[in-house]
Amino acid sequence: MSPMHPVNPVNPLNPVNPVNPVHGTWESLPATRWEDGFLSGNGHHGALAFGDPNDEQVVVSHHALVRPNGSETARPPRLAAQLPLLQDQLLASELHAAESFTDGRDLQWVQPFHPAFQLRLRRASGEEPRRYRRSVDFATGVVKAVCEGWSSRVFVSRADDVIVQHVTAPDPDLDIALDHRLPGVPQGLSVGDAAVLTPEGALLTLRVRYPGSDTAYTGVTLVVVTGGRTVLTPPGLKVTGAESVLLLTRVLRHTGELDTTPRARALRELLSADEDPYTALLDRHTAIHRTAYERVTLDLDADPAERALPGSELLARPDSPALLERLFAAGRYHLLSASGLFPPRLVGLWTGDWNTAWAGAFTNDANLNLQTASAAAAALPEVTAAHASLIQRQLPDWAENARAVFGARGVVAPAHSDGESGLTYHFSREYPLHLWTAGADWLLKPLVDHDETNGSRDPRTAHALAQVALFYEDFLTRTDKDGNLVVVPSYSPENRPANASWGAINAAMDLSAARHALLTAADYHPGPNGDRWRALADRLPPHRINADGALAEWAWPGLDDTYDHRHLSHLYGVWPLDEINPYDTPGLAAAAHRALELRGAENDSAHGHLHHALVAARLRDGERVAHALGQVLKGDFFHASLMSAHYPNRDVYNADAAHTLPAVLIEMLVQSTPDRLVLLPALPMAYPKGQLLGIRTRFGAELDLTWNPQETTAVLRPTRSHRVELRTSAGTRPLDLVAGEDHVLALGAW
Repeated sequence: MSPMHPVNPVNPLNPVNPVNPVHGTWESLPATRWEDGFLSGNGHHGALAFGDPNDEQVVVSHHALVRPNGSETARPPRLAAQLPLLQDQLLASELHAAESFTDGRDLQWVQPFHPAFQLRLRRASGEEPRRYRRSVDFATGVVKAVCEGWSSRVFVSRADDVIVQHVTAPDPDLDIALDHRLPGVPQGLSVGDAAVLTPEGALLTLRVRYPGSDTAYTGVTLVVVTGGRTVLTPPGLKVTGAESVLLLTRVLRHTGELDTTPRARALRELLSADEDPYTALLDRHTAIHRTAYERVTLDLDADPAERALPGSELLARPDSPALLERLFAAGRYHLLSASGLFPPRLVGLWTGDWNTAWAGAFTNDANLNLQTASAAAAALPEVTAAHASLIQRQLPDWAENARAVFGARGVVAPAHSDGESGLTYHFSREYPLHLWTAGADWLLKPLVDHDETNGSRDPRTAHALAQVALFYEDFLTRTDKDGNLVVVPSYSPENRPANASWGAINAAMDLSAARHALLTAADYHPGPNGDRWRALADRLPPHRINADGALAEWAWPGLDDTYDHRHLSHLYGVWPLDEINPYDTPGLAAAAHRALELRGAENDSAHGHLHHALVAARLRDGERVAHALGQVLKGDFFHASLMSAHYPNRDVYNADAAHTLPAVLIEMLVQSTPDRLVLLPALPMAYPKGQLLGIRTRFGAELDLTWNPQETTAVLRPTRSHRVELRTSAGTRPLDLVAGEDHVLALGAW
């Protein structure tokens, strides 16, 4: 096996600035499209670098930047008084009744995410750059572009929350400006800009106010020049003959006027008087970022020559283990970089266009959880913390959703959010997302996984779970002829029965979510409340197996499945829950596998393929995992930046594939519950050798796994004493772990 962290000598074909072939990527040509620009971020600010040395563009973004569109005052529909009638109608087989369960409003999108502006650096030189190379180092977050006599480095500091750009040898003349006029820029923006000279450097400001609103955002860039001459050329400046230029940038969304003086002063205070400012800024950032990034690594024993290829050439080799190694590393890097103030949006934290698809929202009914699926196992608590922060600040809105739509206590999550509001107002006849009651449990599941991995229970998660249980106490009031509780109305995102309308009865996801939420809340709250919630969970009906032998998407008799759909909500019990698995519920697992076989890809969305792969891994079907991965790797879903697209042929910039892929690779190699460890459950034959180091398990142990056709070795470092069930291809046996004692497993051939 090749070394885990191979040393990368200078590539003889591209000798400028080598980058680690596993923990970075590079290109030998400038990025002419913003989609191919390399990315850096700290979960608040984002930077997207593209262009060439004669016209370098760094698109600045911030998680808080959403454009008012009228939805900032939208409220959930007040339909609670109509709910009993709707339930009566649906139970009486009026299968289109939910279409009228609305207040008549048109579909309202959440406030769209957008870029702030671009930092534009233009050089007077008309020469083509020679010996050009651009790269991104995942371990430091530094995006670098170099050519003969010139270099530019960009990173976004996790320590100081600032975008840092350092340009060396910029001569000849360098023009610098802030420009909001990116593709799709809306009409009617009120824009003000300024450039002033201060003792510490030039200060550029750009203020943009949205049409018909008092809400605005302001960007501030401090430009520190070493050597040469600086001349103001409002709204920008010109630098001549400088040795280097350092730019520090922040952006803030605000209401009303903003005094930029303290913001400028804060940027000046970041400059070190005792050492090189860029080095000091980078060292503070790297100490935090590198620690998080390097916790987990994957080695698939790839060919060193393929590892050394630029990303665009590697993407043309979809069967290469080197491609999966790099996409795993890039996925963890981008996921970490997009998580801070919020978890990643549909576009992560980056866009070069004001018209982001689907408003660049947090799409909760599938995409957000898929993107963050690796957080617990891949040792990125920073991602889980961002996810938890989004939920906690929106819980009061979730409570209003429950009251308004269902007349219930507790909480109901929306299917879409812009980050500011957690209210349910994005729905229509064809997408009755206001009927989706499973969302709170679905969104809280990653926080439960984190608690299990960490070995402690966050009281905020405990409170939220109790609120979900209270909702189900009030909502689950109807019963069937056998005395089972009925989930009515019920919605399976974003699908409908073949013979009924969108709002139906007993969607499999709703049953799994209600059962899981009640039982988990009971675990967090032992005592009378927990006993009451367990009793309620016991009254829920079982899943149904349809005439095709598949787990039915709706457990209510008479509702037929619609198989060709991108979502796999009905298999929530398989992934990410542990409700249905090959060990404890083999019959249901077989039915779930049949449902997976019958599922179509609909419009070939990346999240659909990788969701399919995650479910297949839980069902121990390695070749189905490989096929689903292949649909993405061979479908031209990845840009040269290694950020992904929603559809094949790089159609619609979207982070689903980039951020979800690491979770798929982990699930095919290691799966854990609080009481079980499964090793190599779904390993495709294409990857016979490898190492996965630093994985966290839900029973509180760190795991290093090494495998080849002759031997599999696992090293467990438990933080708490516990007995777990070990499952491998060789069989099942108990495993007694002692906190603080390494446990080495030599398991023979896989």
